[in-house]
This record gives sequence, structure tokens and C-alpha cells, in this order.
Amino acid sequence: MTDHSEAESDYGQLAESVRRLIDVTIRTEAGATSVAAATANVDYAVERLSEVLMPGSFGVRPTVDGQPVASGNVLIGIRNPVAPPLTVHRNADGAVWTEVTLGAAYEGPPGHAHGGVCAMILDHVLGATAHQPGRPAYTGTLTLRYVRGTPLGPVRVEARVDRIDGVKTFAKGRIADNRGTTVEAEGVFITPVRAPQ
Repeated sequence: MTDHSEAESDYGQLAESVRRLIDVTIRTEAGATSVAAATANVDYAVERLSEVLMPGSFGVRPTVDGQPVASGNVLIGIRNPVAPPLTVHRNADGAVWTEVTLGAAYEGPPGHAHGGVCAMILDHVLGATAHQPGRPAYTGTLTLRYVRGTPLGPVRVEARVDRIDGVKTFAKGRIADNRGTTVEAEGVFITPVRAPQ
């Protein structure tokens, strides 16, 4: 088992450094000498970090208090520098939301987030409305309507349960910037029926 707070301080700091590296790698206009020196430093870091590797992916592991943690998750993983990362908040009424800044690493059309990145974020946030501790839910369908391009920068993502029908949770949500909605979504999330113990 891992101490989640230790993982946050050690691996979280590493992921944040790599996240900054990804951003500056995209935006740098440094000369060839600086790029060559940076490449050598990155290669050295890869060599050091490759000394001990886990087999396969991180998956889900329990923390010392028994809570599951998905540190490799592409959207919330503290070890994953590709993750924006999202911190999903839950209101008393079950609605969920997150605020995140989408930088250069998420660009599709110039100056805007890639539509697939928007879909992935909405899938996660809508899914969070259906996923409860000890009761996972998986995406059945996800329908999106792109109202307009989502500019890079700060956005708010929110979702709520529309209705529940047996193992199906129907959720609605959106991405918005300071000018309003950019993407609307509806999803159906399935809670698997567990076999009797």
C-alpha cells in the first residue's frame, strides 16, 4: 500500500515538472544549443527514472487508509503529467464540477482545445455523477454538441444526474468559459451488476 500524501509530494512534484516541460517543449523558440542541452538533460532524467519500473500501467491501488487511487489516470492521476489535472468537486445535491486551465498540450484548432480532449473531460466529469464509493459506473454512451470552439485557458466543467433507471444513470453536463457554454454533453453510465458472493 502507498501513502497517498507521500505519493503527492514525490511523484506529484515530478509530474508537475514534466507537465511544465511539455508546455515549454511546445512553446519554446530557444536556439539549437539550448535545445540540445535540454534534450541531454531529459534523456538523463529518463535513464534515472528507468532504473526501477513497475510492469504495465499503474492501475488502481489502495492507499494506507484503504481508499482506491488511480495515480496514472489520464485526467486525475497525480503521477500522470498528461493529466491537466482535474480535481472533481461534489455538491450536496450530487452535482459535480471542476475548474481547469487547458494549456498548449491540449490544442487542436489553433488557440482552442481539441474536441477529443473536451469529450474525454466531459466523459470523466459526467461519469463522476454516477460513480459512488464502492459502486463504479462505466460509460455506455456519450453524446456531445459542440456549441463553439473551447479556447485554451481556464474553463469550468459541470455535470448532474438527470435520472436513474435501474443500473443506468443518465447525466448531463457542459464545458464553459467566461463567455458561456462551449460543449454540451449527455451520457448514460452503467453500474455493473455484481455476481452474488
